[in-house]
Amino acid sequence: MADIKSQAIDHGFHVHDERHFVETYSLRQLWEVDLHPEEACAGPIDLHLSLDVDPRAMLGFEDEVIRLEEMDDPPPHGFTFTLLFTWTLPPLPEPPDLLVLATDLAGIGGMDLPVEVSAIDSFPSVTDAPERSLSIVAKMPVDLADVYLTNDDAIGAALERCKHVSLYLLDRAPAWLDDL
Repeated sequence: MADIKSQAIDHGFHVHDERHFVETYSLRQLWEVDLHPEEACAGPIDLHLSLDVDPRAMLGFEDEVIRLEEMDDPPPHGFTFTLLFTWTLPPLPEPPDLLVLATDLAGIGGMDLPVEVSAIDSFPSVTDAPERSLSIVAKMPVDLADVYLTNDDAIGAALERCKHVSLYLLDRAPAWLDDL
């Protein structure tokens, strides 16, 4: 996760917070990093990265690496973790059309970083108008063989796409927040 944070900084993000959780009975680990693009220091966009590490997959990968005949043999593929990217915005008084937003973000994320868009309407009280919040999520598999070989090209490319998604959202957020 330290390498991912370093790459995020290299791609123009500011890191604001990080957390590491260890589940004591299963040894499952979760890393979380809160960041945003440099251009969004005043808000309203935040990006949350999380990596959930299953110890069984890690131990299985380690067992396969130990079984390799030669040190030059390539490590086994198929042991993956999911890196989750989640963008957050405050409730939007003038929310965008979800289909248009999803289509635009699909073009930015591309095939390598499919972006899911959804919305939630909340009612603070029965007589209040709904408050719409967007949920924007992208998932990326991280192959342990690539991590083992320190092949960070895919993560760097994903972070570059995340930067473009973040800037797209930042550019349009004033209209959605009615701050024109």
